[in-house]
Amino acid sequence: MGNKQIKQHLETAQKTGILKISLQRLQDFPPQLKGYPNVLKTLDLSQNRFERIPEEIGRLTLLKHLNMSGNQIVELPQVLGELMKLEVMLMNDNMIAKIPDSLSNCTNLKTVNLSHNQIGEFPIMLCGLKHLDILDLSRNKITSIPNEIATLHVTELNLNQNQISNLSEGVAACPKLKTLRLEENCLQVTAFTPRILKDSKISILAVDGNLFNSKQFSDLEGYDIYMERYTAVKKKMF
Repeated sequence: MGNKQIKQHLETAQKTGILKISLQRLQDFPPQLKGYPNVLKTLDLSQNRFERIPEEIGRLTLLKHLNMSGNQIVELPQVLGELMKLEVMLMNDNMIAKIPDSLSNCTNLKTVNLSHNQIGEFPIMLCGLKHLDILDLSRNKITSIPNEIATLHVTELNLNQNQISNLSEGVAACPKLKTLRLEENCLQVTAFTPRILKDSKISILAVDGNLFNSKQFSDLEGYDIYMERYTAVKKKMF
């Protein structure tokens, strides 16, 4: 995309608050953004070739929707924590290995997609964010779910296709968690304790592709109570 086209996009964005420059093989932020007025509410730079997010993004304090999926980003900068109005952050399909602690400041986050990256540890800085509703961490390298998960406020958590072998019983205390996806991990059937099956609010628990079969799962203490929740949700859908 030439400078002329970018200039046109930027001029339009000043009126709409929406800047979308995707599928353009960009490796660097448009330099015009450095002195750009702080009007953007949506920034979509997906499907480019960014390896890093520049510090200048911290100036865009009105941003609500940030999409940088499908790039080559390795690390997220601490300045993302300055985007206090951010509601949607899409960073899937990158090479991100590290999540900044500063994201705990983004208290308006509702949806975070970090799927298909290189994340090795569960991002506990997202626990405690009371508006966070959907968190997708599928296709990463997470091995353990820590006790801090008890303060995660999402209704849906996707952890499919990781390397999880340890699941904290704290997941039973998640105040809103209804859907938990743990397919294709390294979990033993004993990870699903009676407390998780009986006392949690989880009504959809996807566990195929772990180190046990469906009969072993259905034989667990508390499975029948979990199935009551599952059936009640399915009835509401039809």
